[in-house]
Amino acid sequence: MIKHIPNTITLLNLVSGFAATVCAIKGYNEYASFCIMAGMLFDFFDGFTSRLLKAYSAIGKDLDSLADIVTFGIAPGAIVLNLVAGGVSGYVFPFAVAALIPAASALRLARFNNDTTQATSFRGLATPASAFTIVSVVLASSYTDSGLYDRMIASPLFLTLLAICLATMMLLNIRMFSLKLTSLKWKGNEERWIFAGVSILLMVIFRMASLPMIMAAYIIISVLFTLPGIRRTPHIPS
Repeated sequence: MIKHIPNTITLLNLVSGFAATVCAIKGYNEYASFCIMAGMLFDFFDGFTSRLLKAYSAIGKDLDSLADIVTFGIAPGAIVLNLVAGGVSGYVFPFAVAALIPAASALRLARFNNDTTQATSFRGLATPASAFTIVSVVLASSYTDSGLYDRMIASPLFLTLLAICLATMMLLNIRMFSLKLTSLKWKGNEERWIFAGVSILLMVIFRMASLPMIMAAYIIISVLFTLPGIRRTPHIPS
C-alpha cells in the first residue's frame, strides 16, 4: 500500500494540470495559474515521498513524466493560447505560438528520462521552471499595480517572444542548477543558497511583483555559474 502513495501524489499533479487546462480554456488564467502552482507542490512531494519511503518504480517514473507534460506543458500552453488569442484576430497564430510550450516540454522530458547525467543539475530549462515563468507573469499582473506586467500579458509580441524563448531554453544544452539540497553546506550548494537569498530579498521588496524577477534570477545565476573559473555543483551520474 505504501508504494502507491508517491503515484497517488503524482496523479494529483496530473489532475491539477487538467484543472489548469480547463480553467485556461474558460478564460480563468488566474485559477489556471494557481492550479499549476498546486501541481508544482505535488510534483515536489511525489519525489520527496518516493525517496522517503524508498518506493521507486519504472511506472512511477513514467507516470511522473506524463503528469509533468500535462501540468507544465499543456496547461501553460493553454494559458498562452488564451492570452495571445485575446490580442489578435484568428486562431491559427495563437495556436502555433502556444503549441511551442507543450511540444518543447515533451522533448525536454523525453531527453531527461534518457539522460543519466542530470542528477544534480539540468541540461536545459526544466519544464516546471518554464511553466512558473508563464504563471509568474500572470499572477504579477493580477496581484500588483504594475502596468508593466499588464502590458506584457496583453502583448501578443511579448507572449510570442516569451514562448519562443522558453521553448528554446528547454531544448538548449545549457546547464541549469537543480533546487534539490543534498546537504545544508555552502560548498556544493553555492548556486542554491545565492538563489534563495536573492529570492527572499526580492520578495521582501517587491512581493508578488517579484515572481518574474525570481525566475529571471534563477536563469541568470545558472548562466553565470557555467562561466569558467566559477565554482559550480559537479555532475553526479545517477
